[in-house]
Amino acid sequence: MPIPELVLRAAEKQIGDYCERRVPERARYQVRLEAVTDGNTITIVERRAPWRPEYGPEWSSRGMVRFRYEPRLGTWSLFWADRHGRWHRYEFAQPSLDVGALLVEVERDPTSIFWG
Repeated sequence: MPIPELVLRAAEKQIGDYCERRVPERARYQVRLEAVTDGNTITIVERRAPWRPEYGPEWSSRGMVRFRYEPRLGTWSLFWADRHGRWHRYEFAQPSLDVGALLVEVERDPTSIFWG
């Protein structure tokens, strides 16, 4: 069951705005955050500029935070990625009807699991 269109667009807007605010303008030539939607998930991806020419022109990327929508319940859950790129449910935040409440927890990051 897909995410209702209005719920998806509202979540993409909130998460996209968060990504814009998180990285200062002066640093965006080196690092940026993007919200990537895939099915019932929206993932905040960190992209870094290539540091050496031998790496080519591609920005490196890794998933930082994932929000997963559960259509039957109408709630969003929060996930974090380990160093191997495997996703785990963040146990300190309950599923929420509002992705904004989960973004507050991501910004607060009391365990330093999202931003280090």
